[in-house]
Formats: sequence, structure tokens, C-alpha cells
Amino acid sequence: MVKNDLTHGNIPLGFGMALAQNTEALRKFALLSEEQRNSLIEGVHNVNSRQEMQSYVKNIIKM
Repeated sequence: MVKNDLTHGNIPLGFGMALAQNTEALRKFALLSEEQRNSLIEGVHNVNSRQEMQSYVKNIIKM
């Protein structure tokens, strides 16, 4: 469950902050399967800047 991920520290801080700033992406993220969410969380480790993170989060909306 997304709430558990957020409250138990499973989501990297920068990713969580970027999601919090994009409510549409956060809503979409919450609707994804656990496998899809985990894949996105793993992909965050390849993001190197705030701008890249914002772009990464915006792409969640297209899923």
C-alpha cells in the first residue's frame, strides 16, 4: 500500500517530495500495482538532479 511505503521510509525522500508536489502523479502512483510502484522506486536511483526527478514524476501520469 502506498501509505505504508510513505510512512515506513520505502520511498526515497526526493521522490516522495516530488510526488507530493505533483498531486496528479501521486494519485496515479497510488493506483499502480505494487510491482509497478517498486519498479518506479528502483528507477529513482538513476535520477541525478531535481529537474530529472520532476520529469521522472511527470512521466508517471502517462503510465
